[in-house]
Amino acid sequence: MASRILANLIVAGGSVIVRAAATAWRQAVVNGQRSGITPENLKNAAAASKQMNLEEAYKILGTDSNAGIEEVMKRYAHLMQQNEKHGSFYLQSKVYRAKERIEQEVQEQHGGQ
Repeated sequence: MASRILANLIVAGGSVIVRAAATAWRQAVVNGQRSGITPENLKNAAAASKQMNLEEAYKILGTDSNAGIEEVMKRYAHLMQQNEKHGSFYLQSKVYRAKERIEQEVQEQHGGQ
């Protein structure tokens, strides 16, 4: 008898939680539509927040924005070599992404002219 009551209690509690989650989700969708957020805007915002900005890229490589691509590549090679010796994959990935971002900017500048 106690197991039956316990099972009914679990089922009832589970259904309440599921209904509350569904209601919250519907309300979130309605609020998003009211504020003008579309799935496309949300995706673009997420993509923009993931990309490293140019200032951060220069800071990671230890150069300034006036540095030429040769200086950037020299710093990149030096930092990658140092990080290979000491084994920090996280730092290697940040250095690589910084170089990649600066190269992207250089390509955009040369492509636009």
